[in-house]
Order: sequence, then structure tokens, then C-alpha cells
Amino acid sequence: MSGSPAHAHGLRGRLSLRGRLLAISLLLLVVALLGSNALVVVLLQRDLVRQLDGRLRTAATVTAGLTDLSDVAGDRAPRVRATVERHLTGDVYLAYLAPNGRVQRVVRPAVRSSPSLPPLDAAAVAERDRRPFEVPAVDGDESWRVIAVPLDAPGGRNGRSVVIAGSLAQVDATMTQLGARVLLIDSLVLALLGVAGWFAVRAGLRPLRRIETTAAAIADGDLSSRVPELAASRTELGRLAAALNGMLDRIEASDAARAAAAELMRRFIADAGHELRTPLFGIKGFTELYRMGGLPERADVDAAMGRIEREAARLVRLVEDLLLLARLDEHAAAAGFPLRLTPMDLRTLAADALHDLRALDPRRPVTLTGPGGGPPGGAPVLGDEARLRQVTSNLVGNAVAHTPPGTPVRIGVGTQDGLAVLELQDEGPGMSEEQAARVFDRFYRADDARGRTESGGAGLGLAIVDSLVTAHHGRVEVRTAPGEGATFRMLLPLHG
Repeated sequence: MSGSPAHAHGLRGRLSLRGRLLAISLLLLVVALLGSNALVVVLLQRDLVRQLDGRLRTAATVTAGLTDLSDVAGDRAPRVRATVERHLTGDVYLAYLAPNGRVQRVVRPAVRSSPSLPPLDAAAVAERDRRPFEVPAVDGDESWRVIAVPLDAPGGRNGRSVVIAGSLAQVDATMTQLGARVLLIDSLVLALLGVAGWFAVRAGLRPLRRIETTAAAIADGDLSSRVPELAASRTELGRLAAALNGMLDRIEASDAARAAAAELMRRFIADAGHELRTPLFGIKGFTELYRMGGLPERADVDAAMGRIEREAARLVRLVEDLLLLARLDEHAAAAGFPLRLTPMDLRTLAADALHDLRALDPRRPVTLTGPGGGPPGGAPVLGDEARLRQVTSNLVGNAVAHTPPGTPVRIGVGTQDGLAVLELQDEGPGMSEEQAARVFDRFYRADDARGRTESGGAGLGLAIVDSLVTAHHGRVEVRTAPGEGATFRMLLPLHG
């Protein structure tokens, strides 16, 4: 018995899904056909036996009324036989019994073996009350249906009776012939349904083979493959295809995001390494020059130390910017960047930006207006003043670095469309559409000719602006075109 589960598992392993479905379907069909046909045969046999019992009862009743057995021989016997043969077919046995159950006369003997009758005296006949019963043959394996009827009415004085028996050989032969035909028909039906089922199951599993093909393509690395719409969405195959396609969309998106993150990290590390390497090489170069005696005069040493100090300051700023961006990224993926939010007005930042621009370039015309022009207005927000000052400082530095000296700048502050707005508009060379799309990327410089010199930034200022404004649940926009200057707008939710 311990090998049976393993044997069954081996069969399941050898059979394909199509073979198992077909085998299960045919097995269920065999059980259904055998059960239904067996029920039909049993019911038909019962009906045939019931019909034989009805004919026996009719013949016995008529026969009992034809004679009183005063003269069993003579003319009455042919009349009795004719009556019995008119109601019954096949092998029939007819006899008259004495009150003690002894056979007085056999009017119609059996063709083959006679029925083996039990004791049928008057009391036994009365007890059976005209109910048919079954007995075996004296010799042979056939059976007989028997009915015994009193010649007189129940309770009569003479106690004599007539017994009629009909052979069940004809019923058995009919059942045997019917069983053979049923088996033949069932075999043909199973063969035809097996062939039809094979093609039907094959056609029904064709969508699964298409899913298998898609899965194989995905396993080979083609994440763009999708399961076609195999059926209506309310069916099992439709829901399976939709679920698989949804899963594949998420996998492809996740894989693309992971590849993009890896590429971004690679570029970030390369750019950060390049930015860090420039001041480090400067510091290293001056220290080696000093060690080799290339700075004999005190003035030369002081100049070199000044350059080293400026490069070190540049390194500090770069590292601080990188750390800030890393913290912004980390908190953006979690619960948000920690800010010290207090009620404030962007007009304060606009006024400071105006003073910074005039201090950095006294020849530069700077005006303070509202958003797009007009008088400046209040712009109350809930913000971290130190971080927002960093935003405006970076925007001011960007305007100074990317426009020629003396280029006019307009600072706009106020409200627009339910948002607090602070904008810086310059009349510099502007940017192309492609440059504007990447202006907030890290380490990106729109001015490729400017190189990464001491005066040039690392390309992180606008990236920090975008991240800090986003942390305040706002956004930064840029409007620019070649030769038309650039306008950077910071939009924050109004407070109060």
C-alpha cells in the first residue's frame, strides 16, 4: 500500500495536463454511463417482471373461473390451455392442486424443466393472497414466476386451487441482449467522445500554451512580452491574463526603475567623483609644489594657501550639498524631510534676494514686482525660513552665474491661483527646451562652455532648489527660450 501514492504521483508526472483532463473526463463519463445504463436495465427488468406478473394474475383468474375441476379431463382442459396461451407467451406451466397441495393434473406442462413449487395447500394459497413469487427450476438455472389462485372464492369449501407459472428465460434473454447492446453503444460513444474530447481539450488549452510561450519569453529576458486577451475579462482565463499582465507591468516598471536608479547612481558617483577630484587635485598640486620647493617666497606661499583655502571651501560646499541631497532623497522615500515650519512671508526672502543681487553686481538693474509684473504682494506660507533662504540664494547664484554682468533681473512676489509665488526673471541668453527639461538634474550644466572651474558650481544648486521646494509640498517651474531669458518660479501652498 505504501507504493500507491508514489505510483499515482508517477502517473500524474508522466501525463500532461491535457491527458489528465481527458482521462478524468472519460472516467466520469464511464461512471455516468454505467450508472445510468445499469439503472435503466434494472428498471426495465422490473417492468418486464411486473408485466409477466400481471399476465399471470389475469390468466390465473380467468382459468379459475372456467372450471370447478369436476371433470379435469374432457373438454375443459383444451379450453383452459387456450385461455392460458392467449394471455401468456413463452414457457408456461399450468396445474390444478388438491386441498393438500398435491398436483391433481398438469394441464400444460413446461417445455423445459418444471418449476420447483413449494408446498401449496389451501392455507398456503390463502396466505399468499394471489401475490406472485419466484422459484427456481427443478433442473437448470432458469427461474419461474408463480401465482396460485383458489378455484372457489376465498373462504370456499372445496380448498382446491390452480397454479400458473411463467418462465423468466425470455426476460433474462432480453436483459442479456440489451446489456450487450448497451455495452457496444457505450463503447462507441466513449470512443467518439474520447476523440472529440481530445480536440476539445486541446483547443481549450491553447490559451494556456500561449501563456506558456509568453512566460518562456519573459524567462529569457523579454519583459515587454504580454499575455494576449484570450477570453472575456469575467472568465477565469480573462482574469488570469489580466493578473499576469498587471504583474508583468509592475515587474517591468520595477526593473526599469531599478535600471534607471542604477544608471543614475553610476552617473551620480562619476559626476561626484569628478567634482571632488578637481579641488582635491588643486590642493594636492599646491602641497606638492610647496614640498618640492616651488614656493620660495612668502608671497608665493600665501597665494598658494589662499588657493588651498578656496578649494577646501569649495569641497566643503560640495560635500554639504551632496549630504543635503542624500538626506532629501532618504526622507522623501520615508516620511518627508524634517523641516522647522513657521508662518512667514515670501516678501522677506524677495527683499533679501534683491539686496544680494545688488551686492553681487552693483551694475545689475534689479526690480521688485508682483508675479508677472505689477506691485508686489504678500505671500504668507508655512515654511522653514532657513531652507527657503537657501532656495532663493541658489536661484540668485544661478542668475548671477548664467547671465552676463549688468543683465537686468526682476524679482516677483505675491499670490496667484491660490498659491504663494516667488519668481526670478532674468534677461540672459535663456535655454533650449531640452536644456530646460534637464535643468533640475544633478550635476547638469546648461552652459557647457563654462567648464568646471573654480567659479563654476557643481550643478547641484537647482537640484537642491527642486528638492527643498518639493519638501514644502510646492513646486518649481522654469519658463525660458533661447534669447528670451529665463524665469524660475517657486510656488508654495498659502498659509492662513
